[in-house]
Amino acid sequence: MINEQSHKIRFPFTAIIGQEEMKLALLLNIIDPKIGGVMIMGDRGTGKSTIIRSLVDLLPDILVVENDPYNSHPVDIELMSDEVRQKVNNQEALDIISQKIQLIDLPLGATEDRVCGTIDIEKALQEGIKAFEPGLLAKANRGILYIDEVNLLDDHLVDLLLDAAASGWNTVEREGISISHPARFILIGSGNPEEGELRPQLLDRFGMHAQIKTVKDPELRVQIVEQRTTFDSYPQQFVLNYEQTQQTLIQNLLESRQNLPLVKLLYQDRIKISQICSELNIDGLRGDLVTNRAAKALACFEKRRQVTPNDIQRVIGLCLRHRLRTDPFETMDSGTKVNEVFKKIFNDEFEYS
Repeated sequence: MINEQSHKIRFPFTAIIGQEEMKLALLLNIIDPKIGGVMIMGDRGTGKSTIIRSLVDLLPDILVVENDPYNSHPVDIELMSDEVRQKVNNQEALDIISQKIQLIDLPLGATEDRVCGTIDIEKALQEGIKAFEPGLLAKANRGILYIDEVNLLDDHLVDLLLDAAASGWNTVEREGISISHPARFILIGSGNPEEGELRPQLLDRFGMHAQIKTVKDPELRVQIVEQRTTFDSYPQQFVLNYEQTQQTLIQNLLESRQNLPLVKLLYQDRIKISQICSELNIDGLRGDLVTNRAAKALACFEKRRQVTPNDIQRVIGLCLRHRLRTDPFETMDSGTKVNEVFKKIFNDEFEYS
């Protein structure tokens, strides 16, 4: 099966200068999709879309059932469509292929039917079958769903997306007919804060929040402009120059995904993470869970089997800053407040940083 995405020439991820916070958040979500996605906010023209689309070339291959609209897993029951599960139960042979994890774009004007899928009520009533036309959530299963300008998307639609991302399932109900299918995807949203933030209740559902800023250093700006100009003029040669660094990163991500279950986070450090969340008055337990997962993913990415306080410090701002606000009109904390509480709780162990 040919993946059209693989034939597009994209700016190499390893060639991107700066924006380390955003790049780290994206890589950690590839290693552990259960972190819960990333919300990326920043000025126009700062390369948000370029960086996100460059992820496609880093994504590993997965085994899928051929011609299945949900990218069903050939073995894992939880990642199968009803049709594939029925075939497995009947001991029918499955045609299995390998394909790259996909990045699906969700256009700003998409309707609920386009996103979630539609049920043909007439066919269902007349023929007695559940006629379902899959939507973007079906295509995104076991992949990445990207929404540019997510802060301009209707809150109701954002809520549906976040519910599906959290539960791993998409359910469509029409006229008493209900159809569900697996929808396990990494949700990535981006937007310009000048056009408004998501409501805190929705923002909290994203695992991480990265801030991306316009580069101020003149020499660095020139370097970025020259690099982009070279890519636009000689894209194939430019990509070739970064082939080795790209392959090294791809291999590291693959090994990290495999080795993640081996990484340990000490009990006393888990207690301290929860102390920080408690002191910051963060509602619920998402902050604790995401920080634990992100710290483990970072340690694994850097080929260590135990999380250090330094790992926690590097990810905790990304995991908690968007959970501090209760008032939609408050300004997003840059991470300073989180870092102050981190230093206070970890005190002597802060020497790692």
